[in-house]
Amino acid sequence: MKSYFKSKTWKLAHQRTLELGNMALVMGILNVTPDSFSDGGQFDSVERSLAQAHKMLDEGASIIDVGGESTRPGARPVTEQEEQDRVVCVVEALSQKTDAIISIDTYRASTAKLAIEAGAHIVNDVWGFQKDPDIASVAAKLEAGCCAMHTGRERTKANDVIEDQYLFLKQSLKKMKSAGIVDEQIVLDPGFGFAKDNHENIELLARFEELHSLGYPLLVGTSRKRFIGHFTGQDADNRDIGTAATSVVARMKGAQLFRVHDVAANIQALAIADAAIASSQD
Repeated sequence: MKSYFKSKTWKLAHQRTLELGNMALVMGILNVTPDSFSDGGQFDSVERSLAQAHKMLDEGASIIDVGGESTRPGARPVTEQEEQDRVVCVVEALSQKTDAIISIDTYRASTAKLAIEAGAHIVNDVWGFQKDPDIASVAAKLEAGCCAMHTGRERTKANDVIEDQYLFLKQSLKKMKSAGIVDEQIVLDPGFGFAKDNHENIELLARFEELHSLGYPLLVGTSRKRFIGHFTGQDADNRDIGTAATSVVARMKGAQLFRVHDVAANIQALAIADAAIASSQD
């Protein structure tokens, strides 16, 4: 069996863990924002957020990822206080009313700290722990699970899409390790859609297995991204079938975690992928 399909324990805050590798796990997206590209404004109250979280958990999500700032191109930046006003109350309610594993989608150390203290287990940083110099130390001190995402924003990229992954993510790993984050806390995300054109995204998917040389579990976040629309001709609201297809391709190439809007569709698609993987190991 290939090593990335073998079970590996991901250590999270509050003494929680997840087993990665032997079965695909889904992270449900919960954007408590007014302007996210697909679902902005739909879940911007605690009550609506809780209802959506319960729905995703019932559909099979293993993690709920709470975000308070849109990362779409051209989105209005928010202040720390705005972000925290949106997310901390939702994280706290989820922690009190569910047994869910909760991820906080932030690049700010102060937001990560407050969210973990409110009950979050994972810090999901779209700047790969390189934007805020203190976020890695917060995650280390509070023993949070860490997902470091690759981005091409605000930097000059290497010409080769995989080479650029190595250049950026190795810097992320260096910063995380220096802060005291251990291997068992770390998951990496190649950052589909973040300053990558259609060709780069599809090449990254085609060559996905090359990322295993980094030595860490991999999360995929393709959900409803623009490149799926390019290849399917669908707008953001109609890209869940295309998303599920990318999830299956990535799973067959060893991805362990999948961050999606439509949990049910991806759970079904990934069940087939997992069955095929299990059959190939018999």
